[in-house]
Amino acid sequence: MWLWLSVGSALLLGVYDVAKKRALSRNSVYWILLSATALTTVFLCPFLTKGPLSDHFSLIFKAVLVSVSWISGLKAMECLPLTTVSTMKASRPMFVVIFSILLFGERLNLVQWLGVAVVMAALFLSSRSSGHDTDKITSTKGVAFMIVSVLSGAASALWDRVILQNLEPLFVQSWTNLYITLILAVVLLIQYLADKKHFQPFVWDWRILLIAVLITLADALYFFAVKEPDAMLSIISTIRRTSVVVTFIGGALVLKEGHIRDKALVMVMMLAGVALLLGGSA
Repeated sequence: MWLWLSVGSALLLGVYDVAKKRALSRNSVYWILLSATALTTVFLCPFLTKGPLSDHFSLIFKAVLVSVSWISGLKAMECLPLTTVSTMKASRPMFVVIFSILLFGERLNLVQWLGVAVVMAALFLSSRSSGHDTDKITSTKGVAFMIVSVLSGAASALWDRVILQNLEPLFVQSWTNLYITLILAVVLLIQYLADKKHFQPFVWDWRILLIAVLITLADALYFFAVKEPDAMLSIISTIRRTSVVVTFIGGALVLKEGHIRDKALVMVMMLAGVALLLGGSA
């Protein structure tokens, strides 16, 4: 069951990324994140039950990781085409493996190391191909933001495996979204106080509601998948990253982005590296 939950989560995430990119035309990164997360918190408020203080500290830590990943990811979307962002996001399972080696003493076999090499090569090509769509400085900034997003997202995935051993998925999801909402509200307040004159006001966009629904469902499926006793985080993370296929298609067909052939090659390399990691872990 956890495999199918992961597949469903991946499909929803792909549509979610396309909706986020479209929403950036009307609101800033922070407004999109804050409004969508606040709506998600409203959806999940029945599950805001009491828990030990130690559990809440764990969820606050997760909220910080997710906030960093989301903000840097959307900042990257402002600088790079969606098709480029989607290929770079596909590398996250590789970093889950790397963090597992560093933190938990896991060891890679030859096939897994080959997968790491292929993904790293694809990342390099992705960073170079992004220069076709943006100027060099903007492209470099976008790649840097995307690397931060991928690393913090991988750390959050590893932390999920730890906390979900003892906590219920909806408890984790509801409180985490509440804490993320508070963090983003503080960020926006600081931004407003720092530059009131150029502060961009919020503009309602129906896509924000769509974003909130998609991420609520995608995360719920993911948390329930990770919670299952026989679930493997490396496989779940790999399946979730296949959402880039949906995102890539959306960027090509809906947003009409350019240089699709070059980016398609990078995506194939990226997914091939992830497949090697998955096959080597079987």
